[in-house]
Amino acid sequence: MIVSMIKVIFEIPGAANIKEKRRVIKPVIEKLKKRFQMSAAEIDLQDSLSFAQIGGAVVSNSKTFGETVMQKAFKMIENETPVRIQDMSIHSEEF
Repeated sequence: MIVSMIKVIFEIPGAANIKEKRRVIKPVIEKLKKRFQMSAAEIDLQDSLSFAQIGGAVVSNSKTFGETVMQKAFKMIENETPVRIQDMSIHSEEF
């Protein structure tokens, strides 16, 4: 069993309060879940107004497949959301 994971830290320009931050983050997480059939959540920086860290994971039997899904998920975040990517990492682990 291979677990592939992605971690993305991004800046949300113009977020003046937590509600505005959540208005950006929630659709991103829902798109990841729906489009890529992966688990996703905000994993850190909850107290920051202008930054967010989200993580996602998919279980498969192929490292190549899992990491391809993570690359596509990253491209979706990069191209379809109004955020500035600060950091991104993809990692796979075999169990």
